[in-house]
Amino acid sequence: MANLIPEWTTDLRNEKEHAQGQKGSFFAVPIPIVDPTLGSGIVIDAAYYHSQSAEQKATQPSSATQGVAAYTNNKSYAYGLIQKNYWEQDTWRFVGSGGYTALELNLLDPQYSADGNQLDWYVAGTLFKAELLRRFGSHWYIGGQTRFVHNTQSISGNIETDGNSSTTTTTTTAGNSGFQSTTDTSSSNGLGVLIQYDTRDSQTNAYKGQRLSIDTLFNNTSMGSTNTYQSYNARYRYYTELTDNLVSATEIRACAKSGEAPLWDYCTISLRGFSATNYLNKASASAQTALRWRAWRKLGFVAFVGIGYDAQTIKELGDQSNVNSYGLGMRYMVLESQRINFRVDYARSGDNDALYVSVGEAF
Repeated sequence: MANLIPEWTTDLRNEKEHAQGQKGSFFAVPIPIVDPTLGSGIVIDAAYYHSQSAEQKATQPSSATQGVAAYTNNKSYAYGLIQKNYWEQDTWRFVGSGGYTALELNLLDPQYSADGNQLDWYVAGTLFKAELLRRFGSHWYIGGQTRFVHNTQSISGNIETDGNSSTTTTTTTAGNSGFQSTTDTSSSNGLGVLIQYDTRDSQTNAYKGQRLSIDTLFNNTSMGSTNTYQSYNARYRYYTELTDNLVSATEIRACAKSGEAPLWDYCTISLRGFSATNYLNKASASAQTALRWRAWRKLGFVAFVGIGYDAQTIKELGDQSNVNSYGLGMRYMVLESQRINFRVDYARSGDNDALYVSVGEAF
């Protein structure tokens, strides 16, 4: 479920608070979204940034309590709370989140459809997650995470049962010949290890630096998980300022699942130009690069291109056909102190195309 949701939240404190940095501050802002996975809608983001001393302001980000609610035109909705804390000159970092999500999706991947047509896919449930990291050296962070998910998914249509029946537990046939409906209620509870390396000059829109993140999660029946399976994710981002107004950004991602992973927790291809449900599998890899041009005052433009793969295992990725992605975008900086951009992107991938409207960069 978490793999199917875009990064809706961002740091949108006001200019005056950023300049002073001493007093706590509250903001609430509506953010429009257009996304091929979820449709178009609105996100309400409200946050309280805790007060800081002058020393804390100079050495660490503000701790924050954040609430988010979202609704889109395909009747998907979500709401939740996020807590971020920083201690001892950013030696310790904590992120905790919890919420409820209900997604009305179209499952387009032909490996799940018996006739190649799209399926109706509904996923709803609760998620609680906590991460605690400690800094080692100048830029390394090492820590652990725990996650508890309980949800229900249902798929209806002409469903392919060979090779993927493990993702569902109940099957009924109704009405027209070939029509099936599957329903699955499950829990995924686990523990994992986090490793991060971060030299970026900004957490929201970097112009230079790099970030490496390695994320593992081990879900086990001994913790109340319905199935035992493992999740592995790696992400590397590199930013360089080619000129005063031109930035090159590159991202490489890899994902792998082993064991009896539920369909909603499968890997996706993290590119633009198609719905995230087009490519769901137990392994994926992608690379993309973008040129970001700050053209005039707060106005900017972006060109991007990417390539991705998905397969049942990591070893099979190179044997599969690649997925291409490319497009153009426009930017308008709505908060200069945090380099926050309002973005509109148009992307193509094969015969598919998609429009994206959001706040914050794609990577």
